[in-house]
Amino acid sequence: MKRFAGWTLASPATLLVLLGLVAPVAATIYTTFGTPGGPFATYQAFFGSGFRRTVLLRTINVSLIVTVIALVIGFITAYVVSRAPGWLKSILIIAAVFPLLTGVVVRSFAWLIILGKNGILNSTLINLGIIGEPLQMLYTQGSVIVAMVYLFVPLMVLTLVGVLEAIPDDLIQASASLGANSWATFTQVILPLAVPGLIVGAVLVFTGSFTSYATPQLLGGEQVMMMGTLMYQQAMVTFDWVSASTIAAIMVVITIAIVMAMNAAARRLNPMTV
Repeated sequence: MKRFAGWTLASPATLLVLLGLVAPVAATIYTTFGTPGGPFATYQAFFGSGFRRTVLLRTINVSLIVTVIALVIGFITAYVVSRAPGWLKSILIIAAVFPLLTGVVVRSFAWLIILGKNGILNSTLINLGIIGEPLQMLYTQGSVIVAMVYLFVPLMVLTLVGVLEAIPDDLIQASASLGANSWATFTQVILPLAVPGLIVGAVLVFTGSFTSYATPQLLGGEQVMMMGTLMYQQAMVTFDWVSASTIAAIMVVITIAIVMAMNAAARRLNPMTV
C-alpha cells in the first residue's frame, strides 16, 4: 500500500493536468492528421509554402537572438544584484521586477511611442543633428527583437539571481587563492554552477518569444510576421482551423526539440545538471 500511496495522492492533480493541458494539445494535433488529402497533407502544404517556411525560420531566428541577448544582459544584471548589499539588492530586484507589473500590450505600445517616426528616439536624433529625417524603426525585425528583450530580461534576471546567490563566496575566493584569474574563475566556477538557472531562463525566454503574439503584431505587423501572428490569422481571419492546428503542432514540436537541445547542452557544461 505504501508503494501506491504517492500515486494515489498525486492522481487528482495528474488527472487535472491530463484533462486541462495534455488532452487539448493532443486533440489539436490529432485534427491535423484527419484531412482528406492524407495524414501528412497539412504538413506538406505548410512546408511546401515558401512564405510559411520564411515565417517559421524568422520566428526561430528572432527567438534565438532574443534568448542570447537576454542571457547576456540577464546574467550580468543578476550577478550585480546577487553581489549587492542587502538594502541595495532589494531596490535592484524591485527595479528588475517593475516592468512585469504592466501588461505585455502596454509595454509593446510604449515601444510604439519610442520607435515611431515621430517618436522619442527619432525626435532626439533629429534634435541632436545626427539624422536629417526620421528613420523607419517600426515594423522591422530589429524593433521586435528590442521589445522582446525588454519583455523577457526581467524573467531571466529573476531566474538567475537565486542561482547566483547560492554560489558560496568561499569558492570564488578559493579559486583566486589558487591563482585563477577573473576569467578562469568565471568560466570554471561561476558559469558551471549557474548552468541550471541559465537553462531555465533560456527555456522561459525562448518559449515566450517563439509563441509571442502581441509584440510581433504591434511592432512587426505584416512585414515581420511570426508564427503566433500567422496562427491567429489562420484561425480568426481565414477561419482555417486545420491550418492553425498544424501551425500549433509544429510550434509544440519545435519547442520540445529546443528544450531537449538546451538540456543536452546543460549536461555537457555541467554533468551534475539534471
